[in-house]
This record gives sequence, structure tokens and C-alpha cells, in this order.
Amino acid sequence: MTKKKLVLVNPVNCVRSGFSVNPSSRFPPLGLGILASLTPDTWDVKLLDENFSPFEYHDADLVGVTAFTSAANRAYEIASTYRKRGVPVVMGGIHASMCPTEALQFADAVVVGEAESVWAKVLADAESGKLTGLYHGEWLAPNRLAPPRRDVYEGDYVFASVQTSRGCPLDCEFCSVTAYNGRRYRRRPIEDVLDELESVPDELLFFVDDNIIGNGGACRAQALELFKGMVARDLKMSWFCQASINVADDPEVLDWAARAGCRMIFIGIEAEDDDALAEVNKRLNLKKGAGSYTQMFDRVHAAGIAVLGAFIFGMDSDTPETLRRRAEFMVNSDVDAMQLTTMTPLPGTRLFERLEKEGRLLYTQFPADWAHYDLTKLVHQPKSMEPDELWDVIRDCTEQVYALPTLKTKARRTLETTGSIETTEFAYRTNMNYRNIGLALGTLTE
Repeated sequence: MTKKKLVLVNPVNCVRSGFSVNPSSRFPPLGLGILASLTPDTWDVKLLDENFSPFEYHDADLVGVTAFTSAANRAYEIASTYRKRGVPVVMGGIHASMCPTEALQFADAVVVGEAESVWAKVLADAESGKLTGLYHGEWLAPNRLAPPRRDVYEGDYVFASVQTSRGCPLDCEFCSVTAYNGRRYRRRPIEDVLDELESVPDELLFFVDDNIIGNGGACRAQALELFKGMVARDLKMSWFCQASINVADDPEVLDWAARAGCRMIFIGIEAEDDDALAEVNKRLNLKKGAGSYTQMFDRVHAAGIAVLGAFIFGMDSDTPETLRRRAEFMVNSDVDAMQLTTMTPLPGTRLFERLEKEGRLLYTQFPADWAHYDLTKLVHQPKSMEPDELWDVIRDCTEQVYALPTLKTKARRTLETTGSIETTEFAYRTNMNYRNIGLALGTLTE
């Protein structure tokens, strides 16, 4: 029997080169890999990732396209290429889920939310010629969350990607995770995760969970079980992850994470000022207080792990003076690697809804203007200054933060505080990656 052909596409923003369009930021598209694993062997599956080469047409009986907001217009362009030839297209992922009516203009069907619960029906409807409209995915129990099929990943990815949980209860104003994955942590059975890790051939790993540690005793126990399991199975991996500031409250968890190969933790610092934290509803950071940051950094370093601190520029309370203080804090604090992003109202967030209602979005010709929403460009009218003034300050701060002498000083400090050459290399390469993005975007000069 001749197999049907399923083509899965991961598009890339062709207009701008932001965080997701950089050689050091290439991670396997987990969502597409999971769809491949859920597709029966009556289908041949081909994954096309524009991170490695521009899209080329491949024959298909069905096409699945995902996209972040900044690549949405490119996704629509690729979808239209197939639909003009009579090939049905289904779209999904974070942007299509937040803007399903828009996406449905360019596809035969749109999966809203997590696709696992509806993918079998999507395939059945496609085979019977009845694929149409919206398919609403449910938040499945964690034991029903499938790992990806990794043989469809053909590119030279820097890190393998693994997910141990979904959901986040923190509900920050600028984040759409809650709307997409829910406000409850759903943690996969640890034995399932460990089995998956044993099947991953890569030595570098990124845990893509929004918070691998989570909150509460049950989450702590599962995190410890994961890290101890990695040590027991002798998994020789070096990895980084994302967590909230409360990760520093538990030296035992940090110790086992380091033993399991953790080299760096991405933490959303956002700002060094309590008023700014309150503005974006960064409740956990606010509860701890910005004054606790130094102690938190020290605890993470004591385990031999680096801190990748994320900071936002362009909040309503920001002024040229506060932004320069933020840049000074980034440079002079014991943050090892630094991510500087421009406040970006993404669809599906309360921030987007508020700024749209206030008429403060600078780019509103959608879908074409979605290309600007890549976390590196100013896309809204600031409250305390004019756009040009804010952008000039951001450029100045970017030059200061990613100056080569600053990054070399950071590396020396990381080595001193962690005692780990490998951790230092992780942090330094991350800083250089962000510097290279700035050079590519023109926000940095040589």
C-alpha cells in the first residue's frame, strides 16, 4: 500500500534576524517532532526546518505548519504555496492558537492549543477529505504527553530539546504560556523522561520547561527524582534549563541538578526595581524583592551553576535613567549571561490586549507586521518617552552590556564564583551569542 505523505514545516522570519534566527539558537521543533511520533506508519513524514535552508516544495497529501508570532507571515506564505496546488494545510502552535481566525484565512484547519488530543482526528479528517475549521486541543494528563520522534530532525542542532512539564501558574502580563498550556504544572512521569533522555544521542541538552523546578513540595520531589535519576543512569549530558527565582531556595535541588550536568539556569529577572516588577505582575520576584538577587546568585554559583538573567527594557515605568541603571546592574552584578529584550506585546497576552486597547501599538498591519514582533524591536508607544528616545537608550545600553571587555570580565567572574570551566564556557558562549544577534540586527557595532 502506498503511504500518504505528511510534510511538517518550521518556518523562519525572513524579514528580521532575532533571537530565534541565529545558528546558536537552533533547537529542534518539539511540537512537530511530537506530531510525527503520533502519526501512524501509514504516513511518510518529512520535516522541513528553515533554520537550515529556505523552504523548497515537497509533494504532500497533508501539510502541518507551526510558527512563532515573528514567523507567522512566513508560515502563511508557505501554507498558501500548498493550498494553491490543492494540498490541505493544518496550522498550529502558539501564534495560530492565539490568532485562530487570522490563521484560518491561510489554512484549511487550525489546531488551537496542544495538539495531542486532536491529532488523530485531524489525520482521519484529512484522509476522508473533511479537514476543516478549528480543532480545540485539551490539556492532557501528563502521562499522555508523548516524546518527539527524533529521526525526523535532519539539521545540525546545537542542543537537543526535552520537555518534562507543561503549564505555569505565575501569569506574568507579557507571557502567553498560561493561555496556551494552562496555569497548572503537569509533570510527565519521571521514568518516561529518563527513558527519553537515554534515547537522545546529543551531549548538549535544553530542558524547555518554563520552570523545571516548579512550585511546592510535589514539584520539588519530582525535580529531585529527575536529577538523581540522571545521575543513577550515568547520563553524560551538559544542559541548561529555565526556572523561577525560587530555584535558589533549595541547595539540595541545585546540588543534584549540578551533579546531573546542569551548567546554566535561565531566570527571568526582568528588572532590578520592585516598582517595575509590580508593573509586569512578576509576583514571585516581587515577593522575594529585588534586594534578594545577590544572595540568589550566590546560592546558584555555590552549586557550580551559572545564571542566565533575562531583563526587559521598555516597561511603562522605564525612563532613560532607570534603563541606564538596569544596564549598570546587568554589567556589575554577578549575573553570568545576560539577555536584553525589548518589551514586546505578543498576541494572547494581557499586555497585547492592554496596549491594543490604548492604541499604543506601532505596527498593526497584520499579518505582515507580525515580523516585527521578535523581542528585539520596539513595537509600541512608550509611556514615559518618545519611541526614538527609548530606542536610542536601548542601543546605548546594548553597546554597554555586550561590549567585549564586559563579557570577558563576566567570564573571569563566573570562573571565580562557580569554579567550573565548563560552566564558564556555557555562560561566555551565551553572551557571545547575544552579542552576535545584536551585530546582525545593527543594534551593536564592532
